Amino acid sequence: MTLSRTRSCLASILLSALFLNISVTEAVQPKLKQSDIVIPQPSEENQLATKRVTTRLTQSHYRKIQLDDVFSEKIFDRYLKSLDFSRNTFLQSEVDEMRVKFANQLDEAFNEGNLDIAFEMYELMMKRRYERYQYALSLLDKEPNLTGNDQIEIDREKADWAKNQAELDKLWEQRVKNDVINLKLKEKKWPEIKKKLVKRYDLAIRRLTQTKADDIVQVYLNAFAREIDPHTSYLAPRTAKSFNESMNLSLEGIGATLQQSEDDGTSIKSLVPGAPAERSKKLKAGDKIVGVGQATGEIEDVIGWRLEDIVDKIKGKKGTKVRLEIEPAKGGKSKIITLIRDKVRIEDQAAKLTVSKVNGYNVASIKIPSFYIGLTNDVRKLLAEIQTKKVQSLIIDLRDNGGGALTEAVALSGLFISDGSIVQVRDAFQRIRIHEDPDNAQVYSGPLLVMINRFSASASEIFAAAMQDYNRGIIIGQNTFGKGTVQQSRSLNFAFDANQEPLGLIQYTIQKFYRIDGGSTQLRGVAADIDFPDAIDAKEYGEEKEDNALPWDKIPAATYSEVAQARNAVGYLLDNHQRRIQKDPEFITLKEDLKIRDERRERKFLSLNYEARKVENDKDDAKRLKDLNARFKREGKKALKDLDDLPKDYEAPDFYLKEAEKMAADLAKFDSKKTLAEK
Repeated sequence: MTLSRTRSCLASILLSALFLNISVTEAVQPKLKQSDIVIPQPSEENQLATKRVTTRLTQSHYRKIQLDDVFSEKIFDRYLKSLDFSRNTFLQSEVDEMRVKFANQLDEAFNEGNLDIAFEMYELMMKRRYERYQYALSLLDKEPNLTGNDQIEIDREKADWAKNQAELDKLWEQRVKNDVINLKLKEKKWPEIKKKLVKRYDLAIRRLTQTKADDIVQVYLNAFAREIDPHTSYLAPRTAKSFNESMNLSLEGIGATLQQSEDDGTSIKSLVPGAPAERSKKLKAGDKIVGVGQATGEIEDVIGWRLEDIVDKIKGKKGTKVRLEIEPAKGGKSKIITLIRDKVRIEDQAAKLTVSKVNGYNVASIKIPSFYIGLTNDVRKLLAEIQTKKVQSLIIDLRDNGGGALTEAVALSGLFISDGSIVQVRDAFQRIRIHEDPDNAQVYSGPLLVMINRFSASASEIFAAAMQDYNRGIIIGQNTFGKGTVQQSRSLNFAFDANQEPLGLIQYTIQKFYRIDGGSTQLRGVAADIDFPDAIDAKEYGEEKEDNALPWDKIPAATYSEVAQARNAVGYLLDNHQRRIQKDPEFITLKEDLKIRDERRERKFLSLNYEARKVENDKDDAKRLKDLNARFKREGKKALKDLDDLPKDYEAPDFYLKEAEKMAADLAKFDSKKTLAEK
């Protein structure tokens, strides 16, 4: 056959293939080669930081540890967990080999500032992650079959590592299917899904090439720090700079603290009171950020991005817009919200007063977002104001208040008692100090409710505990977080390090709080006298969720005596409260939602059948639409045809606070009856 005839035949075959819709797919390959991933080498600064962190943690931490072979193995396990949280990167044989080789060697390495083990383990992780993403990309050659009975294990934190390559491949097939389903549920078609996932997995590989020595050292030293307690950590120089900016309120952005789990998820840990994110009422703790865009243009998929890079993407000049694609913590479709960047203003964090007429009583609520310097003086003025408005009952709202200045917690407590001990503090040398009311003036002596939830922590717990121990007020809401420890931050650069490059900083625990009755607020928090339904999942959040939280313990009680009999009214308030919420549509809906949440929390596996997932997703959307329209009907508003019609600035009513106001009115009534009886 001549060359021209050969070319002619080949052309005919190709044309026939096109007309017959026959396609030859080329396997999706990573844009980068494995040889492009080069692990950096530790610097002299990294080694010096390691030595200084080791010295600080072994000599100054509240919890006295012995850095020996036993503790070394615990650090090894935590470092391994940070490298392969979902246990889908290493094989069991590789884990066993590293354990034998390294597990009881870390103590000597830390003392010497030797980072060889840290970098060798990290390098193996990078190689394996490349191979895993390479395999994931190969699975995108064709649309996966989502009609079977496959499942994916939801939480693999304690699962077995794969015994062989086939088991590892199966785990990643499940992951890819789950990624595809999540995008299909957002009404994406296969071509768009494939394009998005190819970009996502390629980006994950590219980020491996961007790994810096500081990144590895931060992960490694945090394995050491977090093994001591959950609030001790090392911040590499870049992270330390961002931390200092946020502490000085000089950061322009949205005012949200982000956290990143080891499975590449980035979620909102907390919202800064008064900042754009909190003012928008569109974001809540636990919401997951999956995309970031500017005022115009494409929203970039940020799943798997480094936390610092996501933060850099969100930060920007005051007055500019940033768009976030959010997956709500409570489930449902993802949504895109737009925020205008701004500086966090102190005045936006100030305590705020509202006064309402409830069942014939004047009820006041003071919302305290944080224990900022100057809080007590602000509240003192608000208490003077409520006297002019003839307020008969008061709510101090500490929901979502993560704490702040100890001095303010003590002084604020003093506004509600005449004098006495407020809180006890014990340091690493077992020395106990009692903080007392700084004056003998009781500014407010009327009926008092203190409203708390799972995100009330630290200084909030000190105030709530004092009011409870003195029997001064009734605590309502949800058990608090349980953070009864104090941390301090110290730079690793010493005064004589004039020419030394930044080494970062370390935060470590130096004290524990104790109630005046002697019990610690650590781990157990403060229990409410009257519980509200737990909208914040206590099993997902709180100190007790940490596997190495410092224990609850007790010291001798301080000298004090109850100043009132506030809890005498608990039975009366509880009966009325339960009768109301059993009929309240908002609490009925909440109870239904919590039942669904609790049932799903027990799941160990998630279906990889698209239709099954879609049915559940559609059912959730239908319920939310039904519940919203029922609320709108009660409020005299027009019904929605679709969830997409919900106004972007929609703010759900705070029915928890409304119920608290009714309880405050009940308390005023109870108090007035008691006063009459005494006369």
